[in-house]
Amino acid sequence: MNKQEFLAQLRCGLSGLPQDDIEERVIFYGEMIDDRMEEGVSEAEAVSAIGNVSDVISQILAETPLTRLVKEKIKPRRVPRPWEILLIILGFPVWFPLLIAAFAVVLAIYIVVWSVIVSLWAAEASLWAGVLCGIVSAAVFAVRRNGLTAVLMLSIVLCCAGLSVFLFFGCKAATKGILRLTKKAGLWVKSLFVGKEAA
Repeated sequence: MNKQEFLAQLRCGLSGLPQDDIEERVIFYGEMIDDRMEEGVSEAEAVSAIGNVSDVISQILAETPLTRLVKEKIKPRRVPRPWEILLIILGFPVWFPLLIAAFAVVLAIYIVVWSVIVSLWAAEASLWAGVLCGIVSAAVFAVRRNGLTAVLMLSIVLCCAGLSVFLFFGCKAATKGILRLTKKAGLWVKSLFVGKEAA
């Protein structure tokens, strides 16, 4: 792929961004390719060193705030006609509650998923609290010369400690997975606002 093809694909992929941002990114990557070519690298090698166009677009989207994308998307391209304004006003009792309901459902799902993660970490903390309490209880029973109960308490402590180690790795993996899923969902939402005009 040559420089012009790369920049054309980049411009097309970023078509939902504000025009100033698109020009800034295109100029930046054009200069980056030119700099590498000045170092003696061929045009194709300079372009391939930057990476895949879709990866570059994804990185730019990840760095762009969602509010900026929404502002660009809802900016009027033309003055709405009177009948369009009338339809929006008359349809308000229908579309506004549906919009609020959709937002509430998405927010509820997000809260439920994170509450499961918080519950897992709470279970982890309770297991460690049980370990600490079990050690104290075993020490109290040992001082009172109740050896059998002290040994029983120590065995419970060992079981809780083993379970807490396994649960820690599960909680850590679940948290990382949910964070990755949240990031991908954010990128998906941003992609809804970018790149549709070229289609």
